[in-house]
Amino acid sequence: MSTDFEHGGNVFAVARSLGIAPEELLDFSASINPLGMAPGVREAVMGSFDRLLHYPDSEAAELRHSLAALHGVTDQNICVANGSTELIYLAPRLVEGKRGLVIAPPFAEYAKALALAGWSVDYHELRPVDGFELNLERLRGQLGEGSDILFLGNPGNPTGRLISRAEVGELLDICRSAGTFLVLDEAFMDFCEEGSAKDLVCRNDRAVIFRSLTKFYALPGLRLGCAIGSPGVINRLQTLRGPWSVNGVAQVAGIASLADREYRERTLLAVSGERGLLMAGLGRIAGLKPYPSAANYLLVEIEQGPAAGELCRRLLTERILLRNCASFTGLADRFFRVAVRSREENVRLLAALAAALTT
Repeated sequence: MSTDFEHGGNVFAVARSLGIAPEELLDFSASINPLGMAPGVREAVMGSFDRLLHYPDSEAAELRHSLAALHGVTDQNICVANGSTELIYLAPRLVEGKRGLVIAPPFAEYAKALALAGWSVDYHELRPVDGFELNLERLRGQLGEGSDILFLGNPGNPTGRLISRAEVGELLDICRSAGTFLVLDEAFMDFCEEGSAKDLVCRNDRAVIFRSLTKFYALPGLRLGCAIGSPGVINRLQTLRGPWSVNGVAQVAGIASLADREYRERTLLAVSGERGLLMAGLGRIAGLKPYPSAANYLLVEIEQGPAAGELCRRLLTERILLRNCASFTGLADRFFRVAVRSREENVRLLAALAAALTT
């Protein structure tokens, strides 16, 4: 049975293939808040079913206002969407041109969105030997060859590497000089909010930020995200977005999630602590090299041992699902990604990995 899926979180497909219930799998392939939903979300959603009798607010005005307050911007700087993936597929329509550049290793949907829109796709590959560090001068040279749009994840997915605000500021200047529109995917930035470049992007008509509410707030089944940008860019996105793309229940869940500030603090504390322990534990397993991360996942290189696909298959016999990173452009079948989960689950993962690598 193949475990080489293009995305993480394929618990239903894997469970069907194994003939087991999805609940029997310990899913380290999807990077979702280990605390689960904020406590008030379930009650808010249960109380929102009368909203199914009405069309949802197409402007998602209340949720938009909550997001603006959280991010310290105006409502005019926010566009709510059906997950950040909806925005990724709208991005090529924001820009005139036909040549896109993607920083690799990347989230697969960037290239898919460009290809679907009829664009050519080039890659700027970051190298493991450099710790996946972004070299702005090298990137400047490639942008100078003519790229109409640039996709960059920050923190990187799957690398977890955070590009500083200062570097993003330099990148915005480089893109302006090259005539390139910057799409900055901050889907995991809630885990390191101080690194967000939203204030810089909101003053720039040649850039936009995409954010996800499904990772930090543990709502992947509802699909919820937003764009942050200048009023001009946001107006164009609002025009391109289809009506009622964000359902009423999702809007209620988003508002309840954002209202719980104590939940945010507990999440940051829990993820930071468990990420450090998981990083240390992985580093003690012979043959593995974990890379530092600012998000709720870790990229791991297999320096000695089986290929990632085989390791994933071995872990699956223990009902543990990893993310094989061989499908990421720029990574070979020697890398896998693991989510940061609870202490008990992380300990179970470490024991299973150590055993699998000595088999």
